Amino acid sequence: MLFSQDRKQQREFLAKAWQKYTNQQLLEPLEKELVSIIKIHPEYQKRISNIDSEYFPGHGEVNPFLHINLHLALREQLSIKQPAGIKETYQKLLDIHKDPHQVEHLMMDCIAQIIFISQKNNAPIDKDAYLDCLKKQIN
Repeated sequence: MLFSQDRKQQREFLAKAWQKYTNQQLLEPLEKELVSIIKIHPEYQKRISNIDSEYFPGHGEVNPFLHINLHLALREQLSIKQPAGIKETYQKLLDIHKDPHQVEHLMMDCIAQIIFISQKNNAPIDKDAYLDCLKKQIN
């Protein structure tokens, strides 16, 4: 149910995955991936149980649901090696920074930036701009 356009359903799925983990229940593969992301973000572990919370980036707040889903989106891109060259870019960044979590955050900044521009301009995602942003992270 994670791939729903319904924000509440997405948040419920994420919160339920974490609940299942904390209750030591069996997890589906996607739930395992979500839990692996939540585990590296202890600051979100209590916050994700409140699926009705609002977050205001303009006030310096981070939306934990969005953040976790950006990790998930990046990991999916890496697993299917799309867009072309993303896996190599990830490896170059990892060689520089030596910290997979930090590298994911650098790359997620590009995802968020490209999504924002796409929404602002009511245009499709610009894959080339995304790859350019990623390459700039290397320099």
